[in-house]
Amino acid sequence: MLIHTYLFTLGAVLGSFFNVVGLRVPEGQSIVHPRSACPNCHHTLTPKELIPIFSFMFQRGACSNCRKRISPIYPFMELVTALLFAAAPLVIGWSPELLVAFTLVSLCSIIIVSDVRYMIIPDNVLLFFLPLFVAERVFIPLDPWWDPLAGLLLGAFIPFVIILASRGGMGAGDMKLLGVLGIALGWKLVLLAFFLSTLYGTAAGLAGMAFGKVKKGKPFPFGPFIVLGALTAYFYGEILIHWYVSSFFVL
Repeated sequence: MLIHTYLFTLGAVLGSFFNVVGLRVPEGQSIVHPRSACPNCHHTLTPKELIPIFSFMFQRGACSNCRKRISPIYPFMELVTALLFAAAPLVIGWSPELLVAFTLVSLCSIIIVSDVRYMIIPDNVLLFFLPLFVAERVFIPLDPWWDPLAGLLLGAFIPFVIILASRGGMGAGDMKLLGVLGIALGWKLVLLAFFLSTLYGTAAGLAGMAFGKVKKGKPFPFGPFIVLGALTAYFYGEILIHWYVSSFFVL
């Protein structure tokens, strides 16, 4: 129980930092300086205003100085990152693979913030995580050993074909993201991640159009759905593949 509390706290703190990365890197800003401030009145946040998750509740979702509304995505991402950090050992067990899981969650958290805020998947972020996944898969290999390489190629190839066929139906950032994710997932799971992300994105798009939140023909960020598909595939992909094969290919 204590270790899970620690992982939850660590995830919340890192989730707060990932918010900063997701907001500043696409703008070409430093992630260290200046200190976090309200984007409306530029009030520098005090330590009590930087407590992950709880500061948002204490301040009732608004800046303590100008009362401008704070986007709920920031505490939401802190909470989700905290929950995923705490839950990862329960799903995959206590093994070196946890390092890959924590790295994957970290990348996914940053991508959601940057893509929702700017509709950008920053190359700098992907280039930072690319060698991390490569190094992790060298020391924490998949079976067979070439699975990460196949995942990289397949993850990038499918969106590339879609981009060519649809003349921009997907963004280059989505292609690069799936390629990087393929290193961590391997070819089977990155294929599943792509399928699930398409399913999630289509469902969300149809629901958004039904409620007037999404306009037909207008782009919307697909990165969060790739992230959701990748996390589903990573944590539950083998179960889903086994269920599918046993349900539809039983003689």
